[in-house]
Parts: sequence; C-alpha cells; structure tokens
Amino acid sequence: MVQNMNIFVGNLPLELTEDQLRQEFSAFGHVKSISLIRQRYAGSLQPRLYGFVEMDSRTEGEAAVLNLSGKEIGGRKIEVITALPLSSEKDRRPFSHKRGKHTHAGRQPGYQT
Repeated sequence: MVQNMNIFVGNLPLELTEDQLRQEFSAFGHVKSISLIRQRYAGSLQPRLYGFVEMDSRTEGEAAVLNLSGKEIGGRKIEVITALPLSSEKDRRPFSHKRGKHTHAGRQPGYQT
C-alpha cells in the first residue's frame, strides 16, 4: 500500500510560485498537492513564505527531503522536513483538561515561592 507523505518547506523566497515549487519536488516523484502560506509579519516583522507539499509515496517524499534540504532557491537556503501529522479530535481538548486540577495545600492566596 502506498502512503502519502506531507513535507514542510520553509524559508522560501517571497516571489516563489506554486508551479516553481512543484517543479523542484517533481524531480523526486508525483506531487499530490502544494499549499503556500504567506505571512505578512512574523516575529521579526518581516514577511515570510512557507508551505506544505504532499507527495504520493513516503519513498518519494523521503528522497525529496534528503535532496532538497538546504538547497538554495532564489538566494535562500530552504528548510525541508517531514511534516508532523495532525492530531486527532480527542487530543484537541484545552490544555487545562489534560493537566487535571492541582491544589497547593498549606499555601495562602497570593503566596509565591
């Protein structure tokens, strides 16, 4: 059974198009989909471009990650890594529900250690 592989691609040049990114990844196999995300301002107040590439097979995806990681495109060394899978619905509960309730016996309100 063939398993798809999702790949994160970061540090892309702002002028890069979906077709150009597809061409880079197509050298390693069939590209199922590409999603480019343009952020106007991230922490550094500079616009940035990153994306996700979905390839038809894990073998093709691993070859693309290995060969494209650190490649220079448009004057930038791109970052290419295997994307983490999305978590299931049951894992999407708020953080406080996962921690449970903790009480601090013996401490008075406002007291800090």
